[in-house]
Amino acid sequence: MKLENTHKIWRAKKNVTQQELADAIGVSRQTINAIELGKFNPSVMTALNLAAFLGATVEELFQVTGEGR
Repeated sequence: MKLENTHKIWRAKKNVTQQELADAIGVSRQTINAIELGKFNPSVMTALNLAAFLGATVEELFQVTGEGR
């Protein structure tokens, strides 16, 4: 299984930089970059904060793909 995300698309719709988003939810810009690249799965709290800030649901931002779903 893999956790994929549409996080970068939602961030672009909101017209905010990785740094602005990171500052708004209390994480580093590197964390935002790693999430967007699929190299890091966020905690539940971070996922909820991302969704709230971007005006999306967690399900709209993150999808589990692959076998074993």
